[in-house]
Amino acid sequence: MLMLLTLLPATEAWASSKRAYRMDIALQAGGGYYVGDATEHIFNNPLDVYGAHLRYKFDQRWSLQAKTMRQRITCRNEKNAIHYNALWNTDLCAEFNFFRFGVDDYDSRIKPITPYIFLGFGVAVYGKNAMPSPQSMYPLFIGQNSLTPTVACYFPFGFGGKWKFAERWQLHVSWQHNLYFADDIEGLPEYNNKHQLNGSNILNFDLTGQLTVGIVFEMAKEKKICLWCDE
Repeated sequence: MLMLLTLLPATEAWASSKRAYRMDIALQAGGGYYVGDATEHIFNNPLDVYGAHLRYKFDQRWSLQAKTMRQRITCRNEKNAIHYNALWNTDLCAEFNFFRFGVDDYDSRIKPITPYIFLGFGVAVYGKNAMPSPQSMYPLFIGQNSLTPTVACYFPFGFGGKWKFAERWQLHVSWQHNLYFADDIEGLPEYNNKHQLNGSNILNFDLTGQLTVGIVFEMAKEKKICLWCDE
């Protein structure tokens, strides 16, 4: 009996250390670019990107993330005039952490820093008609001459890094690529299916990328797993 009473504080500390947060929310911002018929190089004419995500964590390795991001792209028309278009990207991605992610004083396998990869499926809404003024793109579609949004599916994938710097706070860096099943996100008719390959050559589909930093807040703490745990 004396031995059991001696072990109870250690058992309580062990059980408390295993409790984690199952969900998190975040705000993200950074720069984005477009690769398609109007340009062939990444980070060409980068513009602002911002959005938010909601993540559910199954364990320290696997999670499911729902995210929405707003991005602007720019390209030149046949008269060499710059035009802008905007996109809302909403996707659902599975994530895999290379390390067991979190903070635990009793398990050296769990790390506060980890690289991760992700892939999933998304739906984008963007303007059918690009505009010559960047100010007309705030907010999305307001101020355009013709309100004609277009919808397309896309395949999101990428990688990044996570750092848990406090009990409920994380910092994320992410580089995401979106491969659209469409060839008209420029919003300019001269670039729609320019090479007549759309539908037969997947490499002709448009692509966007976003390099972002996010501040993450964790919530939904796991239920305690012993009778002696506080809270």
